[in-house]
Amino acid sequence: MQIPAHATIPSRRDFLQATSCGFGSLALSAMLQQQAAAETHADNGQSPLSTRQPHFRPRAKRIIFLFMAGGPSQMDLYDYKPRLAQGSGHPLPYQLPETEATVGLDNTRLLGPVSGFQHQGECGLHMSDMLPHTARHADELCVLRAVQADSPNHPVAIRQLHTGNLFDTVPSMGSWLSYGLGTENQQLPSYITILPAEGERNFSSAFLPAIHQGTAIQHVGSSPHKAPIRHLTDASIPQDVQRRRIDLIQKMNRRQLERLETDQQMEGVIESFELAFRMQAETPRLVNLSEESKETLSLYGIGDKTTGAFGRQCLLARRFAEAGVRFVQVSLGGWDHHNRIATGLPDRCRTSDKPVAGLLTDLKSRGLLDDTLVLWGGEFGRTPHAQNGDGREHNHHGFTMWMAGGGVQGGITHGVTDDFGYYGIENQVHINDLHATILHLMGLDHERLNFEHHGRPFRLTDVAGKVVKEIFA
Repeated sequence: MQIPAHATIPSRRDFLQATSCGFGSLALSAMLQQQAAAETHADNGQSPLSTRQPHFRPRAKRIIFLFMAGGPSQMDLYDYKPRLAQGSGHPLPYQLPETEATVGLDNTRLLGPVSGFQHQGECGLHMSDMLPHTARHADELCVLRAVQADSPNHPVAIRQLHTGNLFDTVPSMGSWLSYGLGTENQQLPSYITILPAEGERNFSSAFLPAIHQGTAIQHVGSSPHKAPIRHLTDASIPQDVQRRRIDLIQKMNRRQLERLETDQQMEGVIESFELAFRMQAETPRLVNLSEESKETLSLYGIGDKTTGAFGRQCLLARRFAEAGVRFVQVSLGGWDHHNRIATGLPDRCRTSDKPVAGLLTDLKSRGLLDDTLVLWGGEFGRTPHAQNGDGREHNHHGFTMWMAGGGVQGGITHGVTDDFGYYGIENQVHINDLHATILHLMGLDHERLNFEHHGRPFRLTDVAGKVVKEIFA
């Protein structure tokens, strides 16, 4: 953290140059996120990340979102359709929507499941053979089989899943939860996203105070003995020297603030330095996976070439959630199978199945699953008919996501698609409904959690959304 000792009263440019000299990617990100944070909290002296009371008693305290980018195929994983299996290779028994693209769909035919299915757990959940590890948690899964979005286009659907809005730049769901509830650990950000591939707009705080933006971790290391976050600390500078340099900068910052009497940006900068310094003490311990036992590392598949990288992401998510981070997202791409789904989908399952199951096992063994909501899914699903002969096209009309822990019933399915898995026909859950339900589980009323912007109140669910109370434990 090499801040020049000869610095004068800092401008915004000075601040950016100084902080780039050694705070590290995560700490610097947190500082930049806090520059506008004081606007709603400076008047009462409260930290913008202080824990705040929910609207009512929450069922969950934190969320881990496992984002499977690209669109996992529901009828190959969680929504078995006998008629689709029997009719594989036959002409379509339904009309394709006239308003959607038909690239690669000339003379398309039904494409049956690319793997076998078995009933799993005491609940008898029908699951793909490609998910043997997750299948052991069948009795903890609440499977939503008729989720609906408004666009079959990746960027737009991803934005809606993350922010509730198709086109505008608005806060993400993690930012709304941070804004509504704060965090349980003042040494860490309230919202962390691990290896995000969906673009900054999808973990942005937009018009909310900047402290609520997701802090992105762009590197997870190659082994338990290598730090997942590069440049987190500067070992060449003793911590007491770093502390003195921070104190010097803060003294100049406060002098400038006294001169100006009020400056929201400067107030945010002052708070940013303090959080960044505190993070240097807390974060290295959290990201040091070598502290974990061999049994835990094996549980997540760390050390295996196929599962190691995603296993580290999932283990980091557990460690951050256990430390008090309110919302942790883990992203895994590669689910967009327009062709060769019979080889591409098993590959993604081999990569993710053991780490996901390991996360559920680990949370449960530590007593964290009851108040940690785990959400799994992508921006949409796939079609029952083939694209390019051996793949599937996008399908936003009825796809599958699942939840576990955090106050939802385990071992159940909610929602029904048609006989081929194309359209949701019963107990559909729109993305707005999903967001309303997530907020409710966290103790927040989606109609009351709003923010005035451009002369009107905004909320995560905009003017829609209903809470799916039927899935609550």
